[in-house]
Amino acid sequence: MSTLHKTKEDIEVEMLQIRQAQANPAHFGVLYERYYKPVFLFLYRRTDDEDLTADLTSQVFLKAMTYLPKYQHKGLPFSAWLFRIAVNEMNMFFRQNKNKRSLSIEDEGFEKIAEELGDDEKEAKIEVLLKGIQSLALEEVQYIELRFFEDRSFKEIADIMSITENNAKVRTYRILDKIKKLIRI
Repeated sequence: MSTLHKTKEDIEVEMLQIRQAQANPAHFGVLYERYYKPVFLFLYRRTDDEDLTADLTSQVFLKAMTYLPKYQHKGLPFSAWLFRIAVNEMNMFFRQNKNKRSLSIEDEGFEKIAEELGDDEKEAKIEVLLKGIQSLALEEVQYIELRFFEDRSFKEIADIMSITENNAKVRTYRILDKIKKLIRI
């Protein structure tokens, strides 16, 4: 289920779980169980290395548990806060290790990008889109992944990337324009 479609009841349950974990770290396990797989998959798509992903995911949850007492609900799903930690951990790893990042994405995300770009011949464009995306800078790829492959709202992207919602939208569309130019060369 997309984080955009949570019911009011889902949000209330999540907030109760967060408050319980803030009061007693022993209750953090519920949040860990709920979000481990999405965070793991989010990171795995970017590393394509199971052991590295497991290490990074562990770091994400260690930091989340450490900083949970400072967490404040700002109208976004708890997962957006976890994904911001995950992006920071991943970026720190790649900066420190100078490793080349992997790009592992599904055809469905490409179809969404093709639709956004207004391309009718989606199948023919997937390979060209992949080459265009691979030529982007790391941060630019993150915007595309969050929007089209993780199905995040601009508000969530803004929170994850620590920018304003409008800035997230502008950056995403500028990156799409850049991809358009790259694939038409």
